[in-house]
Amino acid sequence: MSRSDSDSWDLATSVGTTATMVAAARAVASREENALIDDPFAAPLVRAVGIDVFTKMVDGDIDMAAMDGAETARVMTDVMAVRTRFFDEFFLNAAAAGVRQAVILASGLDSRSYRLHWPAGTVVYEIDQPQVIDFKTETLAALGASPTAELRTVSVDLREDWPAALRANGFDDTEATAWSAEGLLVYLPPEAQDRLFDNITALSAPGSRIATEYHPDGGRGLADRSKAISDQWRERGLDINMSDLFYDGERNPVIGYLERQGWQVGSQARADLFAAYGRPFPETTLTESLRNSVSVTAIRK
Repeated sequence: MSRSDSDSWDLATSVGTTATMVAAARAVASREENALIDDPFAAPLVRAVGIDVFTKMVDGDIDMAAMDGAETARVMTDVMAVRTRFFDEFFLNAAAAGVRQAVILASGLDSRSYRLHWPAGTVVYEIDQPQVIDFKTETLAALGASPTAELRTVSVDLREDWPAALRANGFDDTEATAWSAEGLLVYLPPEAQDRLFDNITALSAPGSRIATEYHPDGGRGLADRSKAISDQWRERGLDINMSDLFYDGERNPVIGYLERQGWQVGSQARADLFAAYGRPFPETTLTESLRNSVSVTAIRK
């Protein structure tokens, strides 16, 4: 089903399925030798969602090297391990610089509020659809997990007035903030992408930081490749057309857009980020569109 301006989802439908897919990749990546990441909550969260193919992935019931679509599963695991490490380090570096307020936009099954070592006094805000927030909060509580920072969840769609909801939950726009927009932009219409950064800028005191990623082609290459990925998952019983989840249209390049709003911006191509973590970039037809995707960090002047 294609996206609409009023659609909603849980973690087993539409965009929510991609959050579960990403968590499954984090779970697999966490148990690898010399793992880049350690996410002990990814596997139990995926099991609780109950999508069969992802549950089998995290439980080791699928021989990923032998399955149809093995290339897809391997690439997904590698890419998500590197991406997760990038955003983990972003938050830890911000905390080391004295930032004590963090906002995770479209938090999905992200567990950084529970697994990162946040300094005392840190407040972490997680923003997502109400169904997503409720599910994760209840599941982690049932596991006996406790946040490692003061966690404040904000149940609101990013297409609504999320800045007001954030402030209503105690957000202080006079304090520096670390913001993440991870795996998010291609799921927003182009004008909503601009509005997101406008809102972040308006809420960001000097010294605030942001981490995100974008595709120079506006995500068109990723959308084209997603059909092959969807076909492979469909063979495993997951009926989803990922290309329907993306929004088309020309987008403002993120780096220039943030610079015009007073941010000091740095960036790395995805292949260079792999190299920085000592991992070879997977050269496959599935990753052609990812090679030049850009990981971005910025500091508010």
